[in-house]
Amino acid sequence: MKIDNTDKKIINALIDNSRLSCREISRKLRLNVVTVLNRMRKLEKEGILKKYTAEVDYKKIGYDIEVAIDIKISKGRLFEVEKKIASHPNVFLVYDLTGESDALIFARFPSTQEMDNFLKDIQKYDFVERTHTRLILNRLKEGHMKFF
Repeated sequence: MKIDNTDKKIINALIDNSRLSCREISRKLRLNVVTVLNRMRKLEKEGILKKYTAEVDYKKIGYDIEVAIDIKISKGRLFEVEKKIASHPNVFLVYDLTGESDALIFARFPSTQEMDNFLKDIQKYDFVERTHTRLILNRLKEGHMKFF
């Protein structure tokens, strides 16, 4: 589906604040409320708008430790291992990669002990050859790409 400038403006408004109502978006963008509603439904149907969500400050609720984990996985078992790791409640991103690692995992933990337990558990998984963990110190930019 090709999106036009009106679609882009609606998407950007939702990126800024996913709690905006169709009426608020229409007022902000100077569009008819029915136009906004129809466009949002079309974007949802096409899978472009997937969900409306809250942004949580995990550090404020005790999840101070964030890590990036590179994983090397034996051939033929990549999706099986990734699916198992993705099901863990502390894991929030799982990527397939090219290069020296097969997967990149991002996870948050309230303590180094819980992180250590998680790392030791995944290192025991069949077909995990090795892991390389990096502690994330600061986030310089995070968010969604906007359309201009």
